[in-house]
Amino acid sequence: MNIVLLGPPGAGKGTLAGLLKDGRDLLHISTGDLLREEMQQQTELGLEAKSYVEKGELVPDDLVTKLLANKLKAAPEKTGYLLDGYPRTRAQAESLDTLLNQIGRPLGAALYLDADLDLIIRRITGRRVAPKSGRVYHITNRPPKREGYCDESGEPLIQRPDDNEETVRKRMKVYLENTLPIVQYYEDKGILTKMNGAKDSEDLEKELIEFFDEQAKLN
Repeated sequence: MNIVLLGPPGAGKGTLAGLLKDGRDLLHISTGDLLREEMQQQTELGLEAKSYVEKGELVPDDLVTKLLANKLKAAPEKTGYLLDGYPRTRAQAESLDTLLNQIGRPLGAALYLDADLDLIIRRITGRRVAPKSGRVYHITNRPPKREGYCDESGEPLIQRPDDNEETVRKRMKVYLENTLPIVQYYEDKGILTKMNGAKDSEDLEKELIEFFDEQAKLN
């Protein structure tokens, strides 16, 4: 199955992406990771993207689309994919659909993980990160064994500078302005499924199994 994953920051897209990858053997394509990979490998498109990043500019939509196309073309034909982090605007969604149809890999579903602002603020402001190991904790949902220190490396945990309430509210404002029209776009196409981001991972996994069972009946 070919899926695009949507939802506000802090809604639990990382958890859902993990469940999808582990349970369905999908090719997970995060546009952020893809851009970093191409820039590190100094490919032609990667160097072009780097020129925008170094100037503090957004990488143009058509360049991101080309990167996605190359990634999908290189994957085995029968392998499904999970798009994470793109599209971010309705215009991107429309151009992405054109590309995916051209290469014969149209989207089959858009999963929208919904969550209210209060929940998102609690989740993001409670995050703590180990800079070296990269492990992510939460002061209430996933606390370390020893308060303030990583279980794996023993290093002190930090709060990312942008994991504060003011920044979260600004990010949500941008999200609502840009991303909700994408949700409506996929709903109009009849491929949108909404999931409750307030659920814990076990309940979310049950909901995900129900979704795939329903898709199997339709296909």
